[in-house]
Amino acid sequence: MTEIQTWKTLEKTYAMIKPNAVAAGSEQSILQMAEDAGFTIIAKEYMQLTPERAGAFYGEHMGKPFYEKLVGFMSSGPIMALALAKTNAIQEWRDLMGPTNSEKAREEAPNSIRAKFEIGRAHV
Repeated sequence: MTEIQTWKTLEKTYAMIKPNAVAAGSEQSILQMAEDAGFTIIAKEYMQLTPERAGAFYGEHMGKPFYEKLVGFMSSGPIMALALAKTNAIQEWRDLMGPTNSEKAREEAPNSIRAKFEIGRAHV
């Protein structure tokens, strides 16, 4: 298999580094964790989500009690948007992120991004 064929077979996924991690200056450490876990960073870009764009992205949660707070948080400051590639990228990224609750992440997945950088529901 050629390098191009191998590249085409890699799964790609979108990820974002949330406003609290960007504000804390944690982006480079998180990017390093991703690379150490075998991800290729295809693209990265800082951007500010508008409430409308954040609302559309998290539309599946509309009507849930935390929705408005989530949209407010995600549009509160810059994020770093990422395009990542790896075999089984979606599941591997979820595993690297750890449980959505950062307290649970610290207990169950202490080497996860959420455990190390306290990124989770506590901030939403």
